[in-house]
Amino acid sequence: MDNTGSSPINTTHAKPSGQSGFTLIEIMVVIVILAILAGLVVPKVVGQSDRARIKTTETALATVSNALDMYKVDNSRYPTTAQGLEALLTPPIDAKNYPEGGYIKGGYPTDGWENEMQYVAPGSEGRPYDLFSLGADGQQGGEGQDADIYAQL
Repeated sequence: MDNTGSSPINTTHAKPSGQSGFTLIEIMVVIVILAILAGLVVPKVVGQSDRARIKTTETALATVSNALDMYKVDNSRYPTTAQGLEALLTPPIDAKNYPEGGYIKGGYPTDGWENEMQYVAPGSEGRPYDLFSLGADGQQGGEGQDADIYAQL
């Protein structure tokens, strides 16, 4: 027999004896498992986001409070309520020893929800000032993440 030519290629394929793939029941079981996992994970992730915003706000309040203390050292007093936190960014007319660039970098201070911080001088209960965030809802009072957050003096 002469095998000088190419040998024929077997073009027949074995066919599976049964259907392959997932049944509707298997797909439904996977969907139910994913829904249960999502129900357990999503609330924890959302809760972490809320706690992170509160921590961000507490850190920002501490930073601004330090800037207010530096302002007082340089000017012998805190900014008035009318001057507000803007006095940390641009020098008021009566500022004595104002550093170039101000006391805070990056613009007007905001909380973890991007709301402006609140400043009142003199503060309540004999404090030199009140520095606080109105919380997630931007309204006074509230509970949980909507509660007001005050700087620790």
